[in-house]
Amino acid sequence: MITVSRARADEILDALRRGTVPETALDAFAVGLDPYRQTLEDELEQCARGRGRFKALRGEYGTGKTFFARWFQGLAKERGFAAAEVQISESETPLHRLETVYRRLTEHLSTAEEPRGALRLIVDGWFYSLEEEVVSRRGTLGEAELIAATDALMRERLRSIERHAPAFGACLRGYREAVAAEQEDIASGLIAWMSGQPNVSASIKRAAGIKGDIDHFGALGFLQGLLVILRDSGFAGLVVVLDEVETLQRVRGDVREKSLNALRQFMDEIDAGRFPGLYLLITGTPAFFDGPQGAQRLPPLAQRLHVEFGKDARFDNPRAVQIRLQPFDMPKLIEVGRNVRDVFAARSEDPERIRRTVDETLLADLAATVTGHLGGKVGVAPRIFLKKLV
Repeated sequence: MITVSRARADEILDALRRGTVPETALDAFAVGLDPYRQTLEDELEQCARGRGRFKALRGEYGTGKTFFARWFQGLAKERGFAAAEVQISESETPLHRLETVYRRLTEHLSTAEEPRGALRLIVDGWFYSLEEEVVSRRGTLGEAELIAATDALMRERLRSIERHAPAFGACLRGYREAVAAEQEDIASGLIAWMSGQPNVSASIKRAAGIKGDIDHFGALGFLQGLLVILRDSGFAGLVVVLDEVETLQRVRGDVREKSLNALRQFMDEIDAGRFPGLYLLITGTPAFFDGPQGAQRLPPLAQRLHVEFGKDARFDNPRAVQIRLQPFDMPKLIEVGRNVRDVFAARSEDPERIRRTVDETLLADLAATVTGHLGGKVGVAPRIFLKKLV
């Protein structure tokens, strides 16, 4: 178990009391994830060297898919990645509308230092790094010369992106000019537009020479641009989690077809090298991957995701395109309870009293009681067990 501060322990315990997955420090009580760690670290290293990666995570409800996804984001941020988690839903974030997925991505963009909404800080850091590079090449310059030289360097870095998404560079140039002129309303509006937000006023867009909103195809170009900015700013890459893709099974047939095709397109673009530094992780239930209303409805996608799983999970290949989480058993449930007890003890004035009171017998009895009320289904018990324990 890792050591956590009192403040971080409070964040963990507050989330568990609500029955939700904490955002950070999941290593403090994670159980059963070590078999995946080395492979994921190796794949993140490949992304840091300029590759794109894709992986699908399958598991029944209650097996810890969201926990795994957030643990993985924490692992990535420790290694210099930015990360974003997007919950797929029929009404708010339909997968076939990639512009909406991109908007949610930027809203939840986080780094090791910034827990959410980190886009503007990343953009500001990028411009600073460009200015530093200009100064290192040409020495001290006047403000006008520095702005012009930085703009030229920005065009050079974004040349390949602007062929597909010219508005990306135009928005950045307009933002920098607005910041230099101390026009905060325009600067904030342009960052909002770059984030995919609708309803940015026409006057703000005119200031940068852009029109309309980011569409389905523009979203992929803007994601490419974001990856360039991250790389130039010293980040290793970007981890994007698309959580709960099984919700696609409940949408209208034509919408489902479009969503599955969008996912296939995204996977193919990653394999083709369009998104260097991107690690895309999707999570879903076995029904989504194997059932008639999920990936199987689009054979090209089903073929890309197919992995033959044997009965013994010990022989699963963690490097496969699809990996599976095993349901909790009683020993794992007690182990995670022990870890959470230790987190609670870390913020207590008398840690030993907590450990004596919440001993192995109490943990085992509580686990048995919770699973008994759920018909002996240990796999769906962790959330309820931890909520009661805390």
